[in-house]
Amino acid sequence: MSLSLSSSPANAGGATASRLHALWVVLGGISVIFHLGLIFYGLTPALISRPIHMALALPWILILLARTSFERWSGWLLTALGIAACGYIVVNEPALANQYGFIDTPLQMTIGVFLIGLTLEVARRAIGWPLPTVALCALLYGVFGSHIPGQFGHPGMPMQSFVGTLTISEGGLWGSLTGVSVGVVAIFVIFGAVLNAGEAGRGFMNMASAVAGRLTGGAAKVSVISSALMGSISGSASANVASTGAITIPSMVRLGYPRSLAGGVEAVASSGGQIMPPLMGAGAFVMVELTGTPYTQIMAAAMIPAILYFVTVWIGINAYATRHDLRPMADEERPSGREVLITSLFFAVPFVLLLERIFLGGYTPQYAASLAVFAGLALLFFDVTLSVSLRGFGTRLAEALFTAGRQVAVIGAIIICASLVIGVLSLTGLGVKITSGILSLSNEMLWPALLLTALACLVLGMEVPTTAAYVICVSVAGPALISLGLEPLLAHLFVFWFALLSTITPPVCGGVFIAAGMVGENWLKVAFKAMALGIGLYIIPLAMVANPDVIRLASDPAGAIFDGVKIAVGLGGISFGVIARRALWLRALLVVAGALIIFML
Repeated sequence: MSLSLSSSPANAGGATASRLHALWVVLGGISVIFHLGLIFYGLTPALISRPIHMALALPWILILLARTSFERWSGWLLTALGIAACGYIVVNEPALANQYGFIDTPLQMTIGVFLIGLTLEVARRAIGWPLPTVALCALLYGVFGSHIPGQFGHPGMPMQSFVGTLTISEGGLWGSLTGVSVGVVAIFVIFGAVLNAGEAGRGFMNMASAVAGRLTGGAAKVSVISSALMGSISGSASANVASTGAITIPSMVRLGYPRSLAGGVEAVASSGGQIMPPLMGAGAFVMVELTGTPYTQIMAAAMIPAILYFVTVWIGINAYATRHDLRPMADEERPSGREVLITSLFFAVPFVLLLERIFLGGYTPQYAASLAVFAGLALLFFDVTLSVSLRGFGTRLAEALFTAGRQVAVIGAIIICASLVIGVLSLTGLGVKITSGILSLSNEMLWPALLLTALACLVLGMEVPTTAAYVICVSVAGPALISLGLEPLLAHLFVFWFALLSTITPPVCGGVFIAAGMVGENWLKVAFKAMALGIGLYIIPLAMVANPDVIRLASDPAGAIFDGVKIAVGLGGISFGVIARRALWLRALLVVAGALIIFML
């Protein structure tokens, strides 16, 4: 559904559409006010804030995203019942808190089972079958696993405890991961929505064009820079491709770039948004919860690897320039210096405020982001000429509220379903058993365990969104890697990077599919170009393990920069050897030399 608030009195259908759009804007506003209000209101019990978070997400997934008439009408029914069930948890929070996860009435059992089923259905409608299928398998194991003989069975537990722990206590649906979605992820999603509704997106593009437009392969390099900047606030590869790709892909095609290369550049550049601080596709905030590491340290740890990723893409573009005539952007397509300066303010002001409040003010990331949201809202009054327009403000605000409400709902659906999986793993001890299996298969050696974990992340990531794949994989494989000597933050970053591979790796590569559709090229050709350009995505996680100082920018900046430069040189050799049109022996020599520099020096 597109967002439009205009209507014609002569057109009843248009008036109806306008009212529907206005309804979603109002719902988006309620969601924004609720999540921002939690930051300033103070501590709110988990069994109040988290069920409300789920209730606010229901209409967006069950009604707005409905694809058929049956889904739409059933969506209204499920939304009403879901809000009532979440309301029961909220209203009865004091009593439920004293039950310690044990259900003692048939009504509570009915509500608990319904909430579990609703969570699976909401996740299915939001992102498809894979994640709810994983969650359903986990639930079936929790119910019937006591009948499995051997070490992979579990002792069993009363259904009142199993369902109750997942639905009426601060575990399962309302666990700490859902708390991260409510209190942190939602705020940064709102921040990104506000910036994108204004002129920040144009500012990203203009700055990228000014920096790289006149270089060889300039249009492709503009895509890399703009996607890195845009992705740092959107955290979504697909959304990034759709937004920046609408400008960069036609520009590359006009300059004679092969269509497969144009699509591959945009897909691989946009995928980097999930590893680029500050948002990292919600992964950074989940990592804070799972590792206990302060957000600022995670930002610092992720920074150099993320830069290395984009440097590798940049080198790959130069390598492709040896095979194709990758011309710079035309002068008339590059913005003037004044336009660059003005439009850059639309993202620079909120970003500077965000970072200043975190690093100098000492505030929590969510509080700093809330202040930056208000700065972004103020900038919605202005257009690129710095003229104030109340009408323009209303349109941009409506777009921001609509986008924020929808994105908070989708991410909330993913995280709540993943929380269900984590709750079952905790209750049954299955995670510990899988960890033992990994240790046994790898003969308790680190590198074989890393490769097994990477394979599991790649397979699961092809079917499940990155953040959910990361949460599930790190819950079962993380302890094994840590027990083999990997520091916890490094283990989590390793798993997170490999969970991201699915964005460019066939057969499931969402960013590639969207880029291929936009450029009108076979998706497999686009995927091969993206994999070649994004080869750093496959190598950098292993390089982090071989060179652990690269993530210690906060504690050992000199060591981090040294390792970063070394990895960059090695990645440059590998990328050029894979892509450039040179003698085969020279390309092989570059790849081998690059690997030796990264892993042996």
